[in-house]
Amino acid sequence: MEIHVAKLISELFTLTLMAFALSLDAFSVSLGMGAAVARKKQIFKIGIFVGAFHVLMPLIGIILGNIIATKFGAISSFISGALLLIIGIQIFYSAIKNDDKTYFSPVGISLLVFAFTVSLDSFTVGLSLGILGAKTWLTLIIFGGMSCLLSWVGLLIGRKSRSMFGPITEMIGGSILILFALKLIFNNNI
Repeated sequence: MEIHVAKLISELFTLTLMAFALSLDAFSVSLGMGAAVARKKQIFKIGIFVGAFHVLMPLIGIILGNIIATKFGAISSFISGALLLIIGIQIFYSAIKNDDKTYFSPVGISLLVFAFTVSLDSFTVGLSLGILGAKTWLTLIIFGGMSCLLSWVGLLIGRKSRSMFGPITEMIGGSILILFALKLIFNNNI
């Protein structure tokens, strides 16, 4: 009995650390995105979508297991980086124009693209966890909850900084997204 409890605690700790590490990109991107998001209702919705995709993507990864793990890792980083680059450029451009019209608004398809983009890395981790036989539902709850929470924190900090510093914050937010995208594209694919 003690061995099972110790093993469960160890697995909880490991999964929580993995979820935190995977959610840091959602936090970073949300920090930049928060400068372009005005309403708390929208922030809530974005966090829920990011959390949901951080459940869906590792679930798909766990189900597929080792079939495409080695091929999809680099491709997922490139796709994620390219999409974030487009979003970052649009936010930066909007800040330079200094108009209230945002060219990227995290609603509808854009929200789905954003949530998908920041959760692609959790797909590859899900592949590995599927191979290792991790507890699926425990993994999904921890991953989804952590990414949702860190997305909200990032969005709220970004939103607050926008109200204090105006368009400069949007430029910084767009720059963060661009730099993060370039890191994904070049650091993982060279």
